[in-house]
Amino acid sequence: MTPLPPTCSLHTTPSSSFEKLYLNFSALSGYGQEIEGSFPLQLPAQGSGFTLGRAGQPYFTSSPFLGCKNSKSYPSLLPSLGVILIFMDESLSIIQRAITSVISRTPPRLLKEIILVDDFSSNGELKVSLNEKIKLYNQKYPGLLKMIRHSERRGLAQARNTGWAAATADVVAILDAHIEVNVGWAEPILARIQEDRTVIVSPVFDKICFDTLQLEKYGLAVHGFNWELWCRYDALPQAWIDLNDVTAPVKSPSIMGIMAANRLFLGEIGALDGGMLVYGGENVELSLRVWQCGGKIEILPCSRVAHLERYHKPYAMDLSIFLKRNALRVAEIWMDEYKQMVYLAWNIPLQNSGIDYGDISSRIALRKKLKCKPFDWYLKNVYPLLKPTLNIVGYGRVRANVCLDQGPVPGNTPIMHPCHEFSPQNIYYHQTGEFYMGNLIAEANSDDRCLTDPGHGEKPTLERCSTAAQSGLHIHWDFKQVSHMPFKGEVDTNIV
Repeated sequence: MTPLPPTCSLHTTPSSSFEKLYLNFSALSGYGQEIEGSFPLQLPAQGSGFTLGRAGQPYFTSSPFLGCKNSKSYPSLLPSLGVILIFMDESLSIIQRAITSVISRTPPRLLKEIILVDDFSSNGELKVSLNEKIKLYNQKYPGLLKMIRHSERRGLAQARNTGWAAATADVVAILDAHIEVNVGWAEPILARIQEDRTVIVSPVFDKICFDTLQLEKYGLAVHGFNWELWCRYDALPQAWIDLNDVTAPVKSPSIMGIMAANRLFLGEIGALDGGMLVYGGENVELSLRVWQCGGKIEILPCSRVAHLERYHKPYAMDLSIFLKRNALRVAEIWMDEYKQMVYLAWNIPLQNSGIDYGDISSRIALRKKLKCKPFDWYLKNVYPLLKPTLNIVGYGRVRANVCLDQGPVPGNTPIMHPCHEFSPQNIYYHQTGEFYMGNLIAEANSDDRCLTDPGHGEKPTLERCSTAAQSGLHIHWDFKQVSHMPFKGEVDTNIV
């Protein structure tokens, strides 16, 4: 199986057995550049493989997953589909390719509307030029495309809500504008939501590399997250494997942002939380709300969408500010007594954090109205792989003018390094005396790394806590809490 990464940047290491669907043509090296040619475009013929030379055409067509193609059939009557494409300072040609892929790979009888939401782009070509392209599309497909422009930057959650509110189709697929849908992507989504209106589904992602425009085909996995609420891929559940049906939907603790839902059901459970600012965490917030409030989330193996990896996120130079703030908002609304895990993971004081996560009264009221289950239920029944560590009594950093740092990874030699606010310098003090160091481990089958004294005057090392204990190494340390600026050798921590 393809190794799976612990982040939601949609990266993975491709398996050598996966077919490469992009060729490394030099003609494809100019991502984001307009290529001269007439418009409107001729849509690619079925099975044409590659379309080169004109801006706005999809890069690839590929056959659906073999098991789906050979064994899956769908009802002739399916719900109508609205596709919402969110963008901010995207390349015009990339938006055109997204639109063209949706039109050419979605049966016309199912595709009711494509809604583009511009979250206050500054890119000039996304104004008049894009409006002209949309007019040309609508000449060929009357009334299919709609454009909505924000007059100020509102962020991903609000942009998605804008598209959802404007939609009229039975089912909405909320996508980034830097995607290309694959052949047969829509039917599995519509059929599954027709069976169960309370399920929110995600296609399987593939990755389009921004620099080579090659496609890396991903293995099937479920979507999870760590205690920073940063998303990751998790292994397939044994219950799904035991079904012996590679086309069956896979229950997933979370989604990564690209999703489809019954339009009315999404509204009934509160759409997306408009209080989530700029970028990050809105997918986890929705996932917790869906599961805790009577819905479910599934990954559909027979629906595939290619996501064009961006070199950087355009919303801000430092997104950690918003990721942290939004994570605290989610924790305060949905995570009950486990919210402290988010504070610990971000190394933020439980009291007087100095972070304004906004007014949450309306979301607390929504939770009560929907009679949602507690987060403890979610951990036990939906995401038992997520491990809370409830016996941490202090956390922070070890300072001596510079800070104790976990050092290079891979490696197990801690170093002294100029202080910063990132996880390599996080320290967690266990009630039995161990110091955990680095990221707060979230997986139930993983182990923290403990600061270890090998003895005999040797330098401290970082060892797996369970291994160090079994080997009789010295892993217990004295602890001194300070409330002032620490001096040499003191530990700057927060008390749980």
